[in-house]
Amino acid sequence: MTPGRAQAPGPRGLLRRLREVMAEAGTVDERLARVVRNIAANMVAEVCSAYLLRGDELELYATEGLNPDAVHKTRLKVGEGLVGDIAAHARPLALADAQSHPQFAYKPETGEEVYHSLLGVPILRDNRVIGVLVVQNQTRRQYADEEVEALETIAMVLAEMVASGQLSGGEDLVAASRASTMPFRADGRTLSEGLAIGIAVLHEPRIHVEKTMADDIPREKLRLDAAVASMRDQVNKMLETPDNDIVGESRDILETYKMFAHDTGWLAKLHQAVDSGLTAEAAVQRVQGDTRHRMQAITDPYLRERLADLDDLANRLLLHLTGRPQHTAAENLPENAILMARSMGPAELLDYDRRKLQGVILEEGSSMSHVAIVARALSIPVVGGVEGVIAKVEPGDTVVVDGDHAQVFVRPVSDVVSAFHQSVGLRKARLAKYAAQREDPSITADGTRVAMLVNAGLLIDLSHLDETNADGIGLYRTELQFMVRPTMPKADAQTAIYRRVIEHAGERPVVFRTLDIGGDKVLPYLVKYPEENPAMGWRAIRLTLDRPALLKVQLRALLEAAAGSNLHVMFPMIAEVDEFRRARRLLDREVQRLVNLRKPVPLKVQVGSMLEVPALAWQLPALLPLVDFISVGSNDLMQFMFAADRGNTKLADRYDPLSPAMLSFLHWVVQQCHAAGTPITMCGEMGSRPLEAMALLGLGFRRLSMPANAIGPVKEMLRSLSVPALAEFMSKLYASPEHSVRGPLEEFARENGVIV
Repeated sequence: MTPGRAQAPGPRGLLRRLREVMAEAGTVDERLARVVRNIAANMVAEVCSAYLLRGDELELYATEGLNPDAVHKTRLKVGEGLVGDIAAHARPLALADAQSHPQFAYKPETGEEVYHSLLGVPILRDNRVIGVLVVQNQTRRQYADEEVEALETIAMVLAEMVASGQLSGGEDLVAASRASTMPFRADGRTLSEGLAIGIAVLHEPRIHVEKTMADDIPREKLRLDAAVASMRDQVNKMLETPDNDIVGESRDILETYKMFAHDTGWLAKLHQAVDSGLTAEAAVQRVQGDTRHRMQAITDPYLRERLADLDDLANRLLLHLTGRPQHTAAENLPENAILMARSMGPAELLDYDRRKLQGVILEEGSSMSHVAIVARALSIPVVGGVEGVIAKVEPGDTVVVDGDHAQVFVRPVSDVVSAFHQSVGLRKARLAKYAAQREDPSITADGTRVAMLVNAGLLIDLSHLDETNADGIGLYRTELQFMVRPTMPKADAQTAIYRRVIEHAGERPVVFRTLDIGGDKVLPYLVKYPEENPAMGWRAIRLTLDRPALLKVQLRALLEAAAGSNLHVMFPMIAEVDEFRRARRLLDREVQRLVNLRKPVPLKVQVGSMLEVPALAWQLPALLPLVDFISVGSNDLMQFMFAADRGNTKLADRYDPLSPAMLSFLHWVVQQCHAAGTPITMCGEMGSRPLEAMALLGLGFRRLSMPANAIGPVKEMLRSLSVPALAEFMSKLYASPEHSVRGPLEEFARENGVIV
């Protein structure tokens, strides 16, 4: 057989041979040289090379076919060349003409210029890259899928050998396969301000596969089949449970799990992996790795979600195989936990005991995502957009979260810890200063009165009313109470909650926003329908108007809770006047129902609309006579204004709320409301930062609702501000062609002594 023609690889026989090689004596270089020699022969390749990660570089540790003098001399940065590209993206690469690839990097000392085709796979340990395994051929060879899978299987075994120390005479390679013990710092973006230090907890705990090579393949198949059967039974039992008893996962997801759990193609792949010589656990990880690789290449959100379901199913199967208890990280939280996750929804965050949860670090996430909003309401510091941080952290590591400066420190040195405690002291002093200003009126330097309101959504938030001396609650997110419960709250339970809120507020107004669910705010007990763009889909008022019983029960609970008091109700995501009229009719019918039953009713009911969809602005002349107030939701308004998904990390900082387009739009809306005598409030995140809040006052806003921790800084700002001078200055900015007018506004603040 010629080297250019591929023979079907036999990984099972090779795995046995590798085990024999490991038992032989010799130095690390000698043993690893025998490993790559056997792989090259088995794969019918002229070259086989093993690169292992040393710090941030991939070092050539062994080769069959390249210049042996290049061993330990050739090094590539992660991302450099084809080998570095494989490591950077943790996925295989098969090329018939490698040298024409734009990532190809020629290293003269290797002598690889005569080799045209290349197949490389990452060497993974616990889903982290610790090296790259490569085969090369002189001819332009088209590598088959079976060959790619075979090399990935061999790489799994090689990873175990490295991690177990079988390839090492010292500790250097073992250390390369584990998380570094060196300090690590990363920058991200602030999702919620604050400082925290604690113990790293993985939202999705790692499942370690201790053994990859099977001793008894028939036995491994039996173990795999038994685990699959056990998992299927578990999913079936969950589906047999009545809908209102399903906890944490909606029924449609369970149906998807069931479909995948019984998928014969998936099970066949698992059996094939065991046949190649892997243990049942290693076979599941092998197939799971292929699924994750496919996920990276798919942009369609529906297909990605289905593959994510399959990925989760593999985790469940590993739990059955390893016998680990099937609980979440939330059940065993240490006292000072720093939660690490790729991404999270707001409901997942609420699963954790916030008395123990000190901070959150996300690899994804934007400041306008709902999980960020909830975190700010809970005063939990969050840094998002920290790419790759999970791979560099071990559970139990000490971690510092600096939400004020968007930084993360893993295994910090003593100087960093000292600086952290100093920053905490300064932050406490700053908060003490704000507390001392609690009784100061929220009046600008020129005498303009500004209503300072807080955003809330949980009963524990009510204490912030008294702590900040706020004028009321400008936005009470009723959906949060639905999200923290495993079942739909009954009407009487809702009434009791709303009554407690109203009683605690006393004479201060509370604006209740009706259910704003959908998008990334999913109720676990409601079926979630797949949507290509959930943020612009079936959510908020659209969902509740289609499910009028859901809205009527909530409106009934609000009316009964406010009996004898004033009630403020606001409908979310109104896109046209007709939607508001339909929702208002449901409310009026519920009021009439109470009257007919001779039950007490609120003294006064005021009804408002959220302005989040730009289309509604053009119907303001028709809407304003029908409403008692308007509230602007800047978070959704921003994403609809700029057609930029607020949850997309690539767009998180692309558009600025202090852009001329946003400011001129808001200025026009404020003018319309003032002309009609309709109160208008900013209840989005735009009003929670001093500079943005300053701009809003210049636009004409006199009512701002924000997270409680923003009251102090914003009040300090407005008391140093003269509104007429700012309004005149801003009138020249609306027609600016610039991306943002943040710079000019900062300059105005500096020159006029405004504290931002």
